[in-house]
Amino acid sequence: MIELQTITTPAAQQIGAPPAAQQTGTPPAVAQQQEQTLTGRFFKGLFTAIFYSQLILISILVIFLTLRGLVFTKSPRFHPKKWYIPLLASVAVSGVVSLAWQCFFVCNIARTVNATLWFTPILTVTLGVFLLAYGPSFQGSVCFLKREFTVKIMLISTGVTPERTRAIAVVSVILSVFYSAFLVAGIGGATATRSRLDILFISIIVISLAWTMQVLKNVQQVAISKATYVYFARDEFMNACNALSVTVRNQLGTVCIGSTLVPVFVLVRGTIRGIHPREMYATDRDCSWIANHMILYGNRWGFVHVGVYNKSFVQGSGDTWRTFRRMAGLEELIDTDLTSSICFLSAFAVGAISALTAGIWEFLIHKDYIFSLTLYAFIIGYFVGRVSSAWLQGCVMGYYVAYSEDPQSGNFDNTIPQRIARLDIEAAQREASNEVREEDEQNISYM
Repeated sequence: MIELQTITTPAAQQIGAPPAAQQTGTPPAVAQQQEQTLTGRFFKGLFTAIFYSQLILISILVIFLTLRGLVFTKSPRFHPKKWYIPLLASVAVSGVVSLAWQCFFVCNIARTVNATLWFTPILTVTLGVFLLAYGPSFQGSVCFLKREFTVKIMLISTGVTPERTRAIAVVSVILSVFYSAFLVAGIGGATATRSRLDILFISIIVISLAWTMQVLKNVQQVAISKATYVYFARDEFMNACNALSVTVRNQLGTVCIGSTLVPVFVLVRGTIRGIHPREMYATDRDCSWIANHMILYGNRWGFVHVGVYNKSFVQGSGDTWRTFRRMAGLEELIDTDLTSSICFLSAFAVGAISALTAGIWEFLIHKDYIFSLTLYAFIIGYFVGRVSSAWLQGCVMGYYVAYSEDPQSGNFDNTIPQRIARLDIEAAQREASNEVREEDEQNISYM
Protein backbone atom coordinates (compact mmCIF):
# COMPACT_ATOMS: atom_id res chain seq x y z
CA MET A 1 0.00 0.00 0.00
CA ILE A 2 1.31 3.42 -0.93
CA GLU A 3 1.26 6.21 1.61
CA LEU A 4 1.41 9.71 0.19
CA GLN A 5 4.02 10.80 2.69
CA THR A 6 6.57 8.26 1.45
CA ILE A 7 6.40 8.88 -2.31
CA THR A 8 9.85 9.86 -3.54
CA THR A 9 9.71 9.05 -7.24
CA PRO A 10 11.17 11.58 -9.72
CA ALA A 11 7.65 12.47 -10.81
CA ALA A 12 6.80 13.32 -7.22
CA GLN A 13 9.81 15.62 -7.04
CA GLN A 14 8.68 17.59 -10.08
CA ILE A 15 4.90 17.41 -10.04
CA GLY A 16 2.42 18.56 -7.46
CA ALA A 17 4.82 19.79 -4.77
CA PRO A 18 3.53 22.79 -2.87
CA PRO A 19 4.92 26.17 -3.94
CA ALA A 20 6.95 26.42 -0.74
CA ALA A 21 8.75 23.18 -1.51
CA GLN A 22 9.50 24.32 -5.06
CA GLN A 23 10.94 27.66 -3.92
CA THR A 24 13.05 26.44 -1.00
CA GLY A 25 14.24 23.20 -2.51
CA THR A 26 12.74 21.15 0.33
CA PRO A 27 12.39 17.51 -0.68
CA PRO A 28 8.78 16.79 -1.70
CA ALA A 29 8.63 13.74 0.55
CA VAL A 30 9.13 16.05 3.52
CA ALA A 31 6.90 18.89 2.30
CA GLN A 32 3.87 16.82 1.27
CA GLN A 33 2.13 16.91 4.65
CA GLN A 34 2.13 20.45 6.01
CA GLU A 35 1.87 21.30 9.67
CA GLN A 36 -1.22 23.41 10.37
CA THR A 37 -1.10 26.56 12.47
CA LEU A 38 -2.12 26.55 16.11
CA THR A 39 -5.43 28.20 15.18
CA GLY A 40 -6.03 25.62 12.46
CA ARG A 41 -5.35 22.74 14.85
CA PHE A 42 -7.65 24.30 17.45
CA PHE A 43 -10.60 24.62 15.10
CA LYS A 44 -9.96 21.15 13.67
CA GLY A 45 -10.08 19.67 17.16
CA LEU A 46 -13.10 21.78 18.06
CA PHE A 47 -15.15 20.67 15.06
CA THR A 48 -14.12 17.05 15.57
CA ALA A 49 -15.43 17.26 19.14
CA ILE A 50 -18.62 18.99 17.94
CA PHE A 51 -19.23 16.30 15.33
CA TYR A 52 -18.88 13.38 17.73
CA SER A 53 -20.79 15.22 20.46
CA GLN A 54 -23.75 15.91 18.19
CA LEU A 55 -23.82 12.25 17.16
CA ILE A 56 -24.00 11.18 20.81
CA LEU A 57 -26.57 13.84 21.79
CA ILE A 58 -28.77 13.17 18.75
CA SER A 59 -28.68 9.44 19.48
CA ILE A 60 -29.81 10.11 23.07
CA LEU A 61 -32.55 12.46 21.84
CA VAL A 62 -33.81 9.93 19.26
CA ILE A 63 -33.96 7.13 21.83
CA PHE A 64 -35.78 9.41 24.29
CA LEU A 65 -38.34 10.59 21.72
CA THR A 66 -38.96 7.06 20.48
CA LEU A 67 -39.55 5.66 23.95
CA ARG A 68 -41.67 8.63 25.03
CA GLY A 69 -43.84 8.67 21.92
CA LEU A 70 -44.32 4.95 21.34
CA VAL A 71 -44.01 3.37 24.80
CA PHE A 72 -44.88 5.81 27.57
CA THR A 73 -47.30 8.13 25.73
CA LYS A 74 -49.50 6.20 23.36
CA SER A 75 -51.52 8.71 21.38
CA PRO A 76 -54.75 7.38 19.84
CA ARG A 77 -54.32 9.79 16.92
CA PHE A 78 -50.94 8.36 15.91
CA HIS A 79 -50.74 5.03 14.08
CA PRO A 80 -47.12 3.81 14.12
CA LYS A 81 -47.50 1.19 11.40
CA LYS A 82 -49.16 3.64 9.02
CA TRP A 83 -46.46 6.24 9.70
CA TYR A 84 -43.28 4.19 9.94
CA ILE A 85 -43.73 1.55 7.24
CA PRO A 86 -44.09 3.93 4.24
CA LEU A 87 -41.20 6.13 5.40
CA LEU A 88 -38.84 3.27 6.23
CA ALA A 89 -39.71 1.66 2.91
CA SER A 90 -38.80 4.89 1.11
CA VAL A 91 -35.47 5.02 3.00
CA ALA A 92 -34.69 1.50 1.79
CA VAL A 93 -35.73 2.46 -1.74
CA SER A 94 -33.37 5.46 -1.64
CA GLY A 95 -30.46 3.16 -0.82
CA VAL A 96 -31.31 0.68 -3.57
CA VAL A 97 -31.89 3.38 -6.19
CA SER A 98 -28.68 5.21 -5.21
CA LEU A 99 -26.58 2.07 -5.61
CA ALA A 100 -28.30 1.23 -8.89
CA TRP A 101 -27.70 4.75 -10.18
CA GLN A 102 -23.98 4.49 -9.41
CA CYS A 103 -23.84 1.10 -11.15
CA PHE A 104 -25.27 2.84 -14.22
CA PHE A 105 -22.51 5.47 -13.96
CA VAL A 106 -19.87 2.74 -13.81
CA CYS A 107 -21.32 0.91 -16.82
CA ASN A 108 -22.05 3.88 -19.08
CA ILE A 109 -21.43 7.44 -17.90
CA ALA A 110 -22.72 9.18 -21.03
CA ARG A 111 -26.11 7.43 -21.07
CA THR A 112 -26.51 7.83 -17.31
CA VAL A 113 -25.87 11.57 -17.55
CA ASN A 114 -28.48 11.81 -20.33
CA ALA A 115 -30.94 9.78 -18.28
CA THR A 116 -30.31 12.00 -15.26
CA LEU A 117 -31.04 15.15 -17.23
CA TRP A 118 -34.18 13.65 -18.75
CA PHE A 119 -35.72 11.79 -15.83
CA THR A 120 -35.03 14.28 -13.03
CA PRO A 121 -37.41 16.92 -14.47
CA ILE A 122 -40.02 14.23 -15.10
CA LEU A 123 -39.77 12.94 -11.53
CA THR A 124 -39.78 16.50 -10.21
CA VAL A 125 -42.95 17.33 -12.14
CA THR A 126 -44.55 14.08 -11.00
CA LEU A 127 -43.73 14.84 -7.38
CA GLY A 128 -44.98 18.41 -7.79
CA VAL A 129 -48.27 17.26 -9.31
CA PHE A 130 -48.72 14.76 -6.51
CA LEU A 131 -48.15 17.38 -3.82
CA LEU A 132 -50.34 19.93 -5.60
CA ALA A 133 -53.14 17.39 -5.68
CA TYR A 134 -52.78 16.00 -2.16
CA GLY A 135 -50.71 18.50 -0.17
CA PRO A 136 -49.49 22.10 0.07
CA SER A 137 -47.99 23.74 -2.98
CA PHE A 138 -44.51 22.83 -4.16
CA GLN A 139 -42.63 24.44 -6.99
CA GLY A 140 -39.29 23.63 -8.58
CA SER A 141 -37.44 24.01 -11.82
CA VAL A 142 -34.61 22.10 -13.45
CA CYS A 143 -32.71 23.35 -16.46
CA PHE A 144 -30.93 21.30 -19.09
CA LEU A 145 -27.15 21.75 -19.15
CA LYS A 146 -24.44 21.26 -21.71
CA ARG A 147 -22.91 17.92 -20.90
CA GLU A 148 -20.46 16.69 -23.56
CA PHE A 149 -17.35 18.13 -21.92
CA THR A 150 -18.44 16.99 -18.46
CA VAL A 151 -18.95 13.45 -19.74
CA LYS A 152 -15.43 13.46 -21.23
CA ILE A 153 -13.88 14.60 -17.95
CA MET A 154 -15.88 11.99 -16.02
CA LEU A 155 -14.71 9.25 -18.39
CA ILE A 156 -11.07 10.32 -18.13
CA SER A 157 -10.99 10.85 -14.36
CA THR A 158 -12.76 7.54 -13.63
CA GLY A 159 -10.79 5.63 -16.26
CA VAL A 160 -8.48 4.28 -13.54
CA THR A 161 -10.62 4.29 -10.40
CA PRO A 162 -8.59 3.97 -7.16
CA GLU A 163 -8.75 0.55 -5.59
CA ARG A 164 -11.64 -0.01 -3.13
CA THR A 165 -13.48 3.10 -4.32
CA ARG A 166 -16.70 1.25 -5.07
CA ALA A 167 -16.53 -0.63 -1.77
CA ILE A 168 -16.31 2.70 0.07
CA ALA A 169 -19.30 4.04 -1.89
CA VAL A 170 -21.43 0.96 -1.10
CA VAL A 171 -20.55 0.97 2.61
CA SER A 172 -21.24 4.72 2.82
CA VAL A 173 -24.70 4.27 1.30
CA ILE A 174 -25.49 1.44 3.72
CA LEU A 175 -24.36 3.57 6.67
CA SER A 176 -26.44 6.53 5.50
CA VAL A 177 -29.53 4.34 5.08
CA PHE A 178 -29.27 2.81 8.57
CA TYR A 179 -28.48 6.15 10.18
CA SER A 180 -31.47 7.75 8.44
CA ALA A 181 -33.73 4.90 9.56
CA PHE A 182 -32.51 5.42 13.13
CA LEU A 183 -33.36 9.12 13.00
CA VAL A 184 -36.77 8.32 11.49
CA ALA A 185 -37.57 6.49 14.73
CA GLY A 186 -37.03 9.69 16.70
CA ILE A 187 -39.00 11.81 14.24
CA GLY A 188 -41.91 9.38 14.55
CA GLY A 189 -41.75 9.52 18.32
CA ALA A 190 -41.89 13.32 18.24
CA THR A 191 -44.75 13.24 15.72
CA ALA A 192 -46.75 10.99 18.02
CA THR A 193 -47.03 13.63 20.77
CA ARG A 194 -47.31 16.66 18.43
CA SER A 195 -46.31 19.37 20.92
CA ARG A 196 -44.66 22.65 19.99
CA LEU A 197 -41.42 21.50 21.53
CA ASP A 198 -41.48 18.40 19.31
CA ILE A 199 -41.34 20.64 16.23
CA LEU A 200 -38.03 21.97 17.56
CA PHE A 201 -36.79 18.42 18.18
CA ILE A 202 -37.69 17.36 14.64
CA SER A 203 -35.91 20.42 13.21
CA ILE A 204 -32.77 19.60 15.22
CA ILE A 205 -32.82 15.99 14.00
CA VAL A 206 -33.21 17.06 10.35
CA ILE A 207 -30.36 19.60 10.64
CA SER A 208 -28.16 16.96 12.25
CA LEU A 209 -29.04 14.54 9.45
CA ALA A 210 -28.09 17.11 6.80
CA TRP A 211 -24.73 17.98 8.40
CA THR A 212 -23.79 14.36 9.12
CA MET A 213 -24.57 13.38 5.52
CA GLN A 214 -22.48 16.31 4.26
CA VAL A 215 -19.55 15.17 6.40
CA LEU A 216 -19.93 11.57 5.20
CA LYS A 217 -20.02 12.75 1.59
CA ASN A 218 -17.01 15.04 1.97
CA VAL A 219 -14.92 12.45 3.81
CA GLN A 220 -15.33 10.27 0.74
CA GLN A 221 -14.40 13.15 -1.54
CA VAL A 222 -11.22 13.92 0.40
CA ALA A 223 -10.09 10.28 0.36
CA ILE A 224 -10.96 9.47 -3.24
CA SER A 225 -9.74 12.78 -4.67
CA LYS A 226 -6.44 12.21 -2.83
CA ALA A 227 -6.03 8.75 -4.38
CA THR A 228 -7.00 10.10 -7.82
CA TYR A 229 -4.57 13.00 -7.49
CA VAL A 230 -1.74 10.61 -6.64
CA TYR A 231 -2.37 8.66 -9.82
CA PHE A 232 -2.59 11.61 -12.22
CA ALA A 233 0.11 13.77 -10.59
CA ARG A 234 2.62 11.06 -9.75
CA ASP A 235 1.54 8.07 -11.82
CA GLU A 236 1.25 5.98 -8.64
CA PHE A 237 -1.61 3.83 -7.38
CA MET A 238 -3.08 4.39 -3.94
CA ASN A 239 -5.68 2.33 -2.12
CA ALA A 240 -8.73 4.48 -1.39
CA CYS A 241 -9.26 2.69 1.93
CA ASN A 242 -5.82 3.83 3.10
CA ALA A 243 -6.69 7.40 2.14
CA LEU A 244 -10.04 7.10 3.92
CA SER A 245 -8.38 5.81 7.09
CA VAL A 246 -5.96 8.75 7.16
CA THR A 247 -8.80 11.20 6.47
CA VAL A 248 -10.99 9.93 9.31
CA ARG A 249 -8.06 9.74 11.73
CA ASN A 250 -6.34 13.05 10.99
CA GLN A 251 -8.60 15.33 8.95
CA LEU A 252 -12.17 14.80 10.15
CA GLY A 253 -12.31 18.19 11.88
CA THR A 254 -11.14 19.95 8.72
CA VAL A 255 -13.80 18.11 6.71
CA CYS A 256 -16.45 19.20 9.23
CA ILE A 257 -15.37 22.83 8.79
CA GLY A 258 -15.61 22.51 5.02
CA SER A 259 -18.99 20.78 5.29
CA THR A 260 -20.24 23.83 7.20
CA LEU A 261 -18.74 26.55 5.00
CA VAL A 262 -19.25 25.17 1.48
CA PRO A 263 -23.10 25.03 1.52
CA VAL A 264 -23.25 28.63 2.81
CA PHE A 265 -20.77 29.93 0.22
CA VAL A 266 -22.45 28.00 -2.59
CA LEU A 267 -25.83 29.48 -1.64
CA VAL A 268 -24.47 33.05 -1.54
CA ARG A 269 -22.50 32.74 -4.79
CA GLY A 270 -25.39 30.99 -6.52
CA THR A 271 -27.78 33.77 -5.54
CA ILE A 272 -25.43 36.49 -6.80
CA ARG A 273 -24.67 34.52 -9.96
CA GLY A 274 -28.41 34.32 -10.66
CA ILE A 275 -28.75 38.10 -10.30
CA HIS A 276 -25.53 39.05 -12.16
CA PRO A 277 -24.67 36.07 -14.39
CA ARG A 278 -22.30 37.99 -16.69
CA GLU A 279 -20.48 40.00 -14.04
CA MET A 280 -18.98 37.29 -11.85
CA TYR A 281 -15.43 38.13 -12.89
CA ALA A 282 -15.73 41.91 -12.88
CA THR A 283 -13.03 43.95 -11.18
CA ASP A 284 -15.40 46.44 -9.55
CA ARG A 285 -15.85 45.94 -5.83
CA ASP A 286 -19.56 45.13 -5.94
CA CYS A 287 -21.57 42.06 -4.94
CA SER A 288 -20.24 40.06 -7.90
CA TRP A 289 -16.67 40.87 -6.94
CA ILE A 290 -17.34 39.77 -3.37
CA ALA A 291 -18.90 36.51 -4.57
CA ASN A 292 -15.95 35.90 -6.88
CA HIS A 293 -13.48 36.32 -4.00
CA MET A 294 -15.49 34.33 -1.45
CA ILE A 295 -14.42 31.22 -3.30
CA LEU A 296 -10.85 31.77 -2.08
CA TYR A 297 -12.04 31.04 1.46
CA GLY A 298 -14.22 28.03 0.80
CA ASN A 299 -14.78 25.76 -2.20
CA ARG A 300 -15.11 22.02 -2.71
CA TRP A 301 -11.81 21.85 -4.61
CA GLY A 302 -10.03 22.71 -1.38
CA PHE A 303 -10.83 19.21 -0.11
CA VAL A 304 -8.15 17.87 -2.47
CA HIS A 305 -5.40 19.86 -0.75
CA VAL A 306 -6.86 18.90 2.62
CA GLY A 307 -6.21 15.27 1.79
CA VAL A 308 -2.98 15.62 -0.19
CA TYR A 309 -1.12 18.27 1.85
CA ASN A 310 -3.00 18.17 5.19
CA LYS A 311 -3.85 21.87 4.86
CA SER A 312 -6.63 23.65 6.66
CA PHE A 313 -9.80 23.95 4.62
CA VAL A 314 -9.53 27.72 4.10
CA GLN A 315 -5.86 27.52 3.13
CA GLY A 316 -6.50 24.56 0.83
CA SER A 317 -9.38 26.35 -0.86
CA GLY A 318 -7.32 29.49 -1.47
CA ASP A 319 -4.23 27.67 -2.72
CA THR A 320 -6.25 25.45 -5.04
CA TRP A 321 -8.18 28.31 -6.59
CA ARG A 322 -5.06 30.46 -7.03
CA THR A 323 -3.51 27.54 -8.89
CA PHE A 324 -6.55 27.49 -11.18
CA ARG A 325 -6.10 31.22 -11.84
CA ARG A 326 -2.51 30.82 -13.02
CA MET A 327 -3.70 29.22 -16.27
CA ALA A 328 -5.74 31.45 -18.57
CA GLY A 329 -9.33 30.29 -18.86
CA LEU A 330 -9.04 27.44 -16.35
CA GLU A 331 -10.80 29.29 -13.53
CA GLU A 332 -13.87 30.02 -15.66
CA LEU A 333 -13.89 26.46 -16.98
CA ILE A 334 -13.72 24.87 -13.53
CA ASP A 335 -16.18 27.34 -12.02
CA THR A 336 -18.76 26.16 -14.55
CA ASP A 337 -17.96 22.45 -14.12
CA LEU A 338 -21.20 20.45 -14.31
CA THR A 339 -20.13 17.41 -12.30
CA SER A 340 -21.64 18.86 -9.15
CA SER A 341 -24.85 19.67 -11.04
CA ILE A 342 -25.06 16.11 -12.37
CA CYS A 343 -24.55 14.71 -8.86
CA PHE A 344 -27.15 17.15 -7.52
CA LEU A 345 -29.69 16.14 -10.16
CA SER A 346 -29.00 12.45 -9.52
CA ALA A 347 -29.60 12.96 -5.80
CA PHE A 348 -32.70 15.02 -6.57
CA ALA A 349 -34.05 12.15 -8.66
CA VAL A 350 -33.37 9.67 -5.84
CA GLY A 351 -35.15 11.99 -3.43
CA ALA A 352 -38.12 12.32 -5.78
CA ILE A 353 -38.42 8.53 -6.13
CA SER A 354 -38.23 8.11 -2.35
CA ALA A 355 -40.82 10.86 -1.82
CA LEU A 356 -43.20 9.30 -4.34
CA THR A 357 -42.78 5.91 -2.69
CA ALA A 358 -43.68 7.24 0.76
CA GLY A 359 -46.37 9.64 -0.50
CA ILE A 360 -48.26 7.16 -2.68
CA TRP A 361 -48.03 4.44 -0.04
CA GLU A 362 -49.34 6.78 2.63
CA PHE A 363 -52.10 8.00 0.31
CA LEU A 364 -53.32 4.43 -0.14
CA ILE A 365 -53.42 3.57 3.57
CA HIS A 366 -53.75 6.80 5.57
CA LYS A 367 -53.95 10.33 4.14
CA ASP A 368 -53.18 12.35 7.29
CA TYR A 369 -49.39 12.20 6.97
CA ILE A 370 -48.94 12.57 3.20
CA PHE A 371 -47.07 15.86 3.11
CA SER A 372 -44.83 15.29 6.13
CA LEU A 373 -43.83 11.78 5.06
CA THR A 374 -43.21 12.93 1.48
CA LEU A 375 -41.01 15.76 2.73
CA TYR A 376 -38.99 13.54 5.09
CA ALA A 377 -38.58 10.88 2.40
CA PHE A 378 -37.35 13.44 -0.12
CA ILE A 379 -34.79 14.93 2.28
CA ILE A 380 -33.43 11.51 3.23
CA GLY A 381 -33.40 10.26 -0.36
CA TYR A 382 -31.62 13.40 -1.55
CA PHE A 383 -28.81 13.09 1.00
CA VAL A 384 -28.42 9.35 0.45
CA GLY A 385 -28.10 10.14 -3.26
CA ARG A 386 -25.41 12.77 -2.58
CA VAL A 387 -23.45 10.31 -0.46
CA SER A 388 -23.62 7.66 -3.19
CA SER A 389 -22.25 10.00 -5.89
CA ALA A 390 -19.38 11.42 -3.81
CA TRP A 391 -16.85 9.02 -5.37
CA LEU A 392 -17.57 10.38 -8.84
CA GLN A 393 -17.12 13.99 -7.78
CA GLY A 394 -13.96 13.06 -5.88
CA CYS A 395 -12.39 11.55 -9.01
CA VAL A 396 -13.14 14.67 -11.06
CA MET A 397 -11.80 16.98 -8.33
CA GLY A 398 -8.54 15.06 -8.07
CA TYR A 399 -8.13 15.12 -11.85
CA TYR A 400 -8.66 18.89 -12.17
CA VAL A 401 -6.31 19.78 -9.31
CA ALA A 402 -3.58 17.48 -10.63
CA TYR A 403 -3.97 19.04 -14.08
CA SER A 404 -3.80 22.59 -12.74
CA GLU A 405 -0.46 21.89 -11.03
CA ASP A 406 1.20 20.40 -14.12
CA PRO A 407 -0.85 20.72 -17.33
CA GLN A 408 2.14 19.59 -19.42
CA SER A 409 2.27 16.17 -17.82
CA GLY A 410 1.99 13.17 -20.11
CA ASN A 411 -0.94 11.90 -18.03
CA PHE A 412 -3.23 14.57 -19.53
CA ASP A 413 -4.54 14.92 -23.07
CA ASN A 414 -5.74 18.05 -24.87
CA THR A 415 -9.37 17.84 -23.70
CA ILE A 416 -9.14 20.81 -21.33
CA PRO A 417 -7.03 23.08 -23.61
CA GLN A 418 -9.44 22.47 -26.50
CA ARG A 419 -12.41 23.32 -24.28
CA ILE A 420 -10.75 26.54 -23.06
CA ALA A 421 -10.01 27.54 -26.65
CA ARG A 422 -13.63 26.88 -27.60
CA LEU A 423 -14.87 29.00 -24.69
CA ASP A 424 -12.55 31.84 -25.77
CA ILE A 425 -13.97 31.69 -29.30
CA GLU A 426 -17.54 31.73 -28.00
CA ALA A 427 -16.75 34.69 -25.72
CA ALA A 428 -15.21 36.61 -28.64
CA GLN A 429 -18.28 35.89 -30.78
CA ARG A 430 -20.61 37.12 -28.03
CA GLU A 431 -18.53 40.26 -27.65
CA ALA A 432 -18.63 40.95 -31.38
CA SER A 433 -22.38 40.33 -31.45
CA ASN A 434 -22.93 42.74 -28.56
CA GLU A 435 -20.87 45.43 -30.30
CA VAL A 436 -22.90 45.05 -33.50
CA ARG A 437 -26.13 45.25 -31.54
CA GLU A 438 -24.99 48.42 -29.75
CA GLU A 439 -24.05 50.04 -33.09
CA ASP A 440 -27.47 49.15 -34.52
CA GLU A 441 -29.21 50.65 -31.51
CA GLN A 442 -27.20 53.85 -31.86
CA ASN A 443 -28.02 54.12 -35.57
CA ILE A 444 -31.72 53.65 -34.83
CA SER A 445 -31.61 56.34 -32.14
CA TYR A 446 -30.15 58.84 -34.63
CA MET A 447 -32.85 58.22 -37.25
